[in-house]
Amino acid sequence: MGRNATVRRLGVPAALLLAGTAAAQIPAPDWRPMGSELIELSLASPASGPVERVWFSSEGAALLVRTRSGLVFRAEADGRWTPAEGQAPPPRTGIREHPLSPGRLYALAGHVYRSDDGGRSWRNLTAYQQESIIGGGMRDLAVSPQQPDIVVVANDYGVWRSADGGLSWSGIHQGLPNLPVRRILGAPESLRGLRIEAEGIGPLEWAPGERQAWRPVRDAAFEQEAALRSLLSEALRAEFSAVAAAGDYLYAGARDGRLWVSPDRGESWRLPWRPDSPGPVESIWVDRSEPRVALAALGGAGGARLLRTTNGGLFWDDLSADLPEGAAARGVTADAPSGAVYLATDRGLYLTRADLRAPGPATPWRRLGGLPESAARDVRLDAGANQLFVALEGYGVYAAPAPHRRWAPQVVNAADSSPRAAAPGSLLSVVGARIEQAQAGGLAAPVLAASESESQIQIPFEALGERLVLALRAGSQSLRFDYPLQEVSPAIVLDREGAPLVVEAAGGVLLDGMNPARSGSRIQVLATGLGRVRPAWPTGLPAPLADPPAVAAPVRAYLDRAPLEVTRATLAPGYVGLYLVEVQLPEIVNLGPAEFYLESEGRQSNRVRLYVAP
Repeated sequence: MGRNATVRRLGVPAALLLAGTAAAQIPAPDWRPMGSELIELSLASPASGPVERVWFSSEGAALLVRTRSGLVFRAEADGRWTPAEGQAPPPRTGIREHPLSPGRLYALAGHVYRSDDGGRSWRNLTAYQQESIIGGGMRDLAVSPQQPDIVVVANDYGVWRSADGGLSWSGIHQGLPNLPVRRILGAPESLRGLRIEAEGIGPLEWAPGERQAWRPVRDAAFEQEAALRSLLSEALRAEFSAVAAAGDYLYAGARDGRLWVSPDRGESWRLPWRPDSPGPVESIWVDRSEPRVALAALGGAGGARLLRTTNGGLFWDDLSADLPEGAAARGVTADAPSGAVYLATDRGLYLTRADLRAPGPATPWRRLGGLPESAARDVRLDAGANQLFVALEGYGVYAAPAPHRRWAPQVVNAADSSPRAAAPGSLLSVVGARIEQAQAGGLAAPVLAASESESQIQIPFEALGERLVLALRAGSQSLRFDYPLQEVSPAIVLDREGAPLVVEAAGGVLLDGMNPARSGSRIQVLATGLGRVRPAWPTGLPAPLADPPAVAAPVRAYLDRAPLEVTRATLAPGYVGLYLVEVQLPEIVNLGPAEFYLESEGRQSNRVRLYVAP
């Protein structure tokens, strides 16, 4: 092999455009925001991202801000922030003197200061134990022309307002699209919530059951990646911006666009590929089932570029095709079996369908709509490639059912979207298809709900065996799946953000981080997969509101691995395919977030996070 590995730019013959046809026909995903725009950093209020300027309109009726990304917003009377294009801030001044209060001065340095005697003496308004209660990086200050006690500060942690001349402060950035998200570190999974990297802050988590703000968290994979980049930069004498590993293969991308590949965990390295136009390697995706397959997203002024290798970096193909010019690529993820490739760029999120197992022609890209107009910083699929997450500059993270499931449907457990086995009477979800008719093991399976992105079916209580053939009809399409079946397969039902559906037995209040369970109380857990009931109950019929059938198999519950008393386990009254397990909490428990799960016949459910208070 020569000094450089080869990049092959493959054209797009008309006869081969069919590979991208499925992507072109996908409608806009059903996006939903994940988390909030606030970050809990133990300041006067939850924080936000960097704000460069703040000012009042000339008459003092409106407050305006400009974020670090250059967007201008106006604070409305009801507290909402709305875009204010065309508004420019006044020139900066070092000290603000108020015309209605002679001698009243405000100034910024490392803190906010006030003088009431024309500058002869100053009072620090934000210091507490040598720290700023509103965060650091002071950028700008504005005083209301109408009231000298109303002062607003912009800094690296948002917009802060005082109505009493700086004696007390509160953040007013709730609803301001200014979350400084840079990467998605992990999709929600088991006890872990959605994790991101925030600029200047580091790893944050939106935990299952969280309802207020992102919270700092230690992330081992994030720390290991940073250490690996540092180690490789020293060993290979390049500044590395992205690394990825799977199996024995290690991929590393530098800020000048060069790509290194090691097939033996870093023992040796193939000569790097050198780009024809420099630009940083922003993200690398590796196929974990076939580590010789990888994708690399490149930034730079030349526009978004995506490279593919199917032989561990010996050759790289250019898949950029018709991606927009002048918009750098930032993040990439893919689902190899379906050929779906998602690319985050400065002009939004794009999807194509390509062959990821062998070299082939570049396919057309389609921009996925339905998102706020903002640069996409990263994109990621969950472990089953059923949920898609995209990080948007300022707007945070949005999630949707993965659009590629429209051409590659998949069956998962309805409780937690995992591939765990079904059980008689349990619920399954068919992701990516509107199911009209279903059979399971030759028995009619009721379709309980159906949409273009997902359908739900119930497995008949009479189902037998270890494998279940699902025969499904979706319009003119016939689908067949071979799915595992067990007598019991317990699973706690999660909401769309990964929080368990657990309520207080006495009042029916949904329990989460804001409403924790109380020691000594009874809780009710919504589950599926607990199998047959006594007396037998017809498949597809809602359970009765009074005296619902009891679960035949014994059910146990555990909190931080300590057994709890299960007071009853029945079909959930009024529901189809769901079970209600009532559990008594002890008087003395470990307070705070705890691990909770169910067990039946030696099979354990998914682990969930349960918040417990005195």
